[in-house]
Amino acid sequence: MDPLSLEPLRTFSLYDRPGKVCLEDMGSPWKPGGAFAEFLRSLPRQLAGAEFRDAVARTAEAAAAGRMVILGMGAHAIKVGLSPLIIDGLRSGLFQAVAMNGAGVVHDVEMALVGRTSEDVGAELHAGRFGMARETAAFIHGAVARGAARGDVGLGRAVGDALREAAPPYAVYSILAAAAAVDRPVTVHVAIGTDIIHMHPSMDGAATGALSHRDFRLFCALVSRLAGGVYINLGSAVILPEVFLKAVSVCANLGHDLSGLTTIDMDFVRRYRPQVNVVERPTARGGRGFSFVGHHEILFPLFCAAVKERLEEGGCHADTYPHRSAGDRHGRHAERQCDGAEDRPGSSPGSGSQHVGG
Repeated sequence: MDPLSLEPLRTFSLYDRPGKVCLEDMGSPWKPGGAFAEFLRSLPRQLAGAEFRDAVARTAEAAAAGRMVILGMGAHAIKVGLSPLIIDGLRSGLFQAVAMNGAGVVHDVEMALVGRTSEDVGAELHAGRFGMARETAAFIHGAVARGAARGDVGLGRAVGDALREAAPPYAVYSILAAAAAVDRPVTVHVAIGTDIIHMHPSMDGAATGALSHRDFRLFCALVSRLAGGVYINLGSAVILPEVFLKAVSVCANLGHDLSGLTTIDMDFVRRYRPQVNVVERPTARGGRGFSFVGHHEILFPLFCAAVKERLEEGGCHADTYPHRSAGDRHGRHAERQCDGAEDRPGSSPGSGSQHVGG
């Protein structure tokens, strides 16, 4: 068999071929002394650079319009020092609610009590000391018992109120206390047996389960108001993605409108449950899902600062989400094309490149 001849091959002009990458999409070098907004504008308008801008704009628009923005978080967010940013978001109205797992309560309370958390598991486990701090368990279980006796609060508010009443030395760093102070809900979703306080004899499984289930129902009520809003999953690999999916199912079953929903997953690796249960499934019939990979302690402050800059600059419109294109509602980007006319020999002045829908 002879090799195929390439002589008859048809070629086309590069100047006539559209392109997905254009000069307007390129980043620009940073100039020392510039403003943060200028840094954001300097990012390339490709891939994550474009998606990051989109996610920031959607979040700012939702916050400016008073729509629901919920932060779902894993406990690691507290361990890497993000509590002050989350507290600021609650106080400023950027986040209207927070959802966390049981470990989040443990780390939040320990930070409030002694200003430090996260023990060395490897060093303490075989000595029989891991998870045996008495003050952590005593405080949380005491708060749960009082909350159960009240009968009108979930686990998050019960511990938040207890921290406010006790006023420990470092309560200013407590997400739960700050949320209770500004009357914003923090729902806590406990998986029995996963947290160190579950090993202690003071653990009341019935009370803990009842308060956590009340928080689940409260979370469902919050999710039912997510039309045109934003749900952020910050570093929760299993618990919060599963809880969020069930809340979405409850809302669908009860007929609540979740159109225009934006979901954002932020973690230092891409995981199955956040990708499927947060980014893809809830937005499959309307909305947009984003996934950003990076260290929490860098990515989340960058995102919060970008949203605040966007709100400060203005230009957020309350009525944008119902008018997006069908492709956008189903989580697909239209491919951006450039016609390249600006660089074509003999082209007329003013016939510069444009972006058109693909």
